[in-house]
Amino acid sequence: VQLQASGGGLVQAGGSLTLSCVVSGSILSANDMGWFRLHPGKQRELVASISGGGITAYSDAIKGRFTIAGDNAKNTVYLKMTNVKPEDAAVYHCSFIDLKSGRPYGYWGQGTQVTVSS
Repeated sequence: VQLQASGGGLVQAGGSLTLSCVVSGSILSANDMGWFRLHPGKQRELVASISGGGITAYSDAIKGRFTIAGDNAKNTVYLKMTNVKPEDAAVYHCSFIDLKSGRPYGYWGQGTQVTVSS
């Protein structure tokens, strides 16, 4: 099983960006998925999750600005980021997630870097 995150890059504060995560070797609809981010020197932060049934949840830091969605036909989960803020700059990772604990499990790829210019 592999998870390939992409779509990061440089975005202006207030702008938008959409991250993608392609799931290989497993069926998206059978898994709970999460987007996490890593700021240098800080702990991993869960920003959004989506259950296999499509129920979503968001951290307070990004609620109302980011949207997580899954496309079962493409086996891909997305994170649409709008009104991006400088503090959103981080490496973003997608992962399978234990929704009870909020912890990722399984494959942990390289992630995709989001840089925000102010």
